[in-house]
Amino acid sequence: MTQQPSVLVIDDESGILDTLRILLKKEGYEVTVAQGGKAGLEAIRTGTPDIVVTDVRMPQVTGLDILAAVKEQDPMTPVILMTAQASLQSAIQAVNIGAFFYLQKPFSNDELLAILRRACEFRQIRVENKQLKAEIRRSGGAVRAPVTRPIGKSRRFQEILRFADLVAPTDSTLLITGESGTGKEVLARYTHDASNRADGPFMSINCGALPETLLESELFGHVKGSFTGAVRDKQGLFAAARGGTFFMDEVGEMPASLQVKLLRVLQQREVIPVGATESIPVDVRIIAATNRDLDEEVRRGHFRSDLFYRINVLAVELPPLRDRRDDLIILVDRFLQDLATEGEMEPKALSTEAMDAVMVYEWPGNVRELQNALEHAVVLCRGSLIEPQHLPERITRRKKEPLVAERNQPNPALDLVERAYIMFVLQAEGGNKTRAAEVLGIDPSTLYRKLSRYEEVEAS
Repeated sequence: MTQQPSVLVIDDESGILDTLRILLKKEGYEVTVAQGGKAGLEAIRTGTPDIVVTDVRMPQVTGLDILAAVKEQDPMTPVILMTAQASLQSAIQAVNIGAFFYLQKPFSNDELLAILRRACEFRQIRVENKQLKAEIRRSGGAVRAPVTRPIGKSRRFQEILRFADLVAPTDSTLLITGESGTGKEVLARYTHDASNRADGPFMSINCGALPETLLESELFGHVKGSFTGAVRDKQGLFAAARGGTFFMDEVGEMPASLQVKLLRVLQQREVIPVGATESIPVDVRIIAATNRDLDEEVRRGHFRSDLFYRINVLAVELPPLRDRRDDLIILVDRFLQDLATEGEMEPKALSTEAMDAVMVYEWPGNVRELQNALEHAVVLCRGSLIEPQHLPERITRRKKEPLVAERNQPNPALDLVERAYIMFVLQAEGGNKTRAAEVLGIDPSTLYRKLSRYEEVEAS
């Protein structure tokens, strides 16, 4: 890509085109504008922009038509969609056919410029990867399978993925924290696949799933005769992961005696198998994970402070699913697609009522619970549309409350006024949250978060 990336901006409003042309040229971009979808298609056919920014709602040719045309011509071109009236259906469709970002109007200049910078980096990486693969093929070498990125479009999750991209090429120990089911192993595997060790093995173990003696043997190996039942030498997982990555899940559950041995591995880069007298060097990148607060465990004397500092070189915390509601739509869509592929059947979809239940549920089991709930629903649903009764009862069991509160205060706070108006619009739209969000001019995920917060206040 050139030093000045080229950007094609498509919108049916001349004022927006003029504003973005001035803004982007000032930032050093080569800018071409097209008024309306038809003009945008013509510009795509006659040129090869590095990035496309297009409005969604345009007459005759929509932003989704533009997106499809761009992906057909060059799948590596990032497409940023702009819309003043985001809808659930259009967001799902845009993600499915490869939109880089779904940006809701009005947006700030800084927000757009930040997304453009990421789009430039994204395209540059993909171009370089394509060139590298072509060079490998020319030289007769093997091509590594493409790295699959974890699913999530929320700002916090995208920050986590950028962090993983940054630390992946290093050999520094990584600590991933977060509640059970948030996807700690998924992030660990992604970090491995994006690293220089991707051609090596990815080994994993749950440190809380095995008794102490068996865990020690699995980690470090043992020699024949070292204990009853040791009829032959056994290679430990540290040695088996040589040249790759060793993922230690629930490291906070590790017994104190084994914490000392793990500290030696991190300090000396060697292990001593059970019953052996000589050490074995290990070349492995360690990624640890826990759902415990290790700071608190150290204070309570349950986890060694020196080990904590050794594994806490690089650290990242995965947010719970209830704080990633922007990701629920695409997670649901991906899991339903995967279930359909596994079952060799047409993919099923959630009804509006079922999606409502999914969006307001707290998901204490996080992404893992969402996967299980959707599998439960797919098994019970005989048709193509999943209704609330197909979901586990805990997800749909919610107390009924009036849409508009009957309480009346002489000088209500701003939050109460906002709530009353939201409930008024929701009631006017017959409880349809997607249409209510359009009327309110907010993203559906924002509406869901507000409704969930109102229910928490009522329950307290």
